[in-house]
This record gives sequence, structure tokens and C-alpha cells, in this order.
Amino acid sequence: MDEHSGRPAEEPRPAGPEEPAAPTVSVEELQAELARAREEAERNWQQFLHAAADLENYKKQAARQREDAVQGVRAQLLGVILTVVDNLERALEHGTTADPQAILEGIRMTHRQVLEVLKTMGVEPMEARGKTFDPRLHEAVDIALDQEAPPDTVVEELQRGYLWHGEVLRPARVRVAR
Repeated sequence: MDEHSGRPAEEPRPAGPEEPAAPTVSVEELQAELARAREEAERNWQQFLHAAADLENYKKQAARQREDAVQGVRAQLLGVILTVVDNLERALEHGTTADPQAILEGIRMTHRQVLEVLKTMGVEPMEARGKTFDPRLHEAVDIALDQEAPPDTVVEELQRGYLWHGEVLRPARVRVAR
């Protein structure tokens, strides 16, 4: 107890770090700072919304362009097929009246035409007969036991294989010497 006031005496505070200084910033300054921070947050939010909308529009545009490209390729392939159909229909029309050699020549011309179109699209047949069997290029469907060819040599091509821009589009189905 304090002898003069009759109140309990204050306990001495333990020694420690100094108390922080009283803030020197006014309430008005803090409110202004808060308003600036809110404005900046709103600007950032609007920028985020615009960026998200731009990204969504880009995705839609890319999807449309991809679909247009696919449609273009489909139309090109259908044009090739229709040309083949036209030539085959002409061969069938003349089948009863024309010379069989002429029909055969028409079919050969159609075949060459299709191969030329495929070549312009990057598709080329691969040669397999006489080559060493390569499982990346060939699909062995039969084994030839009585051949004079060295082992693992393709002795017969049962279905032609094709490359597309140097990559296997369809492997050749082959008979391989054992």
C-alpha cells in the first residue's frame, strides 16, 4: 500500500524490451491508406477478370481454329475419295462395252492418281520385299520355311505398308524367311 494515497502500490514491471512508440499516424491517414489499398485491390481484381476472360476467349478461338483445320483436311480427303469414285464409276459404265484391257488401264490410272494425291499429302508406300525384317516397319503374319533367302528377310509383302512424313502410317504385313 502506498503510504500517501491508501491505494495498493504498483508492482514493479519486469525489465524487458522497450514498449513500441505510440503511433504517429493519424486516423485520417490510415483511412486514406485503406482507401488506396481497396482501390488497388479492385484494379487487380478487374485485371484478373479481364485476363480470365481473355484466356477463355483464346481457348474458344483455338478450338474453332482446330475444328476448321480438321474440317479442311476432311474436305480434302473427301475430294480425293470422290475423284476415285468418279473414275471407278466411269470404268463400270464402260465395263460391258469396252475392251477389258482398257478397263484395266483405267483402274491403273486411278491407282496412280490416288498414289500421287497421297504423295502430295506426305504418304508414300514403303518397300518391304527383300529387306531385313524390322518390327517397327513390318508386321510378320507368316513364316516361310522353305525359302532360300537369309533368315529374317521379308520374302513376300501381303499388304503394303505406308509412311506418312517419314513415320509409319501402316506397317507392311509380310512373310518372313526363317
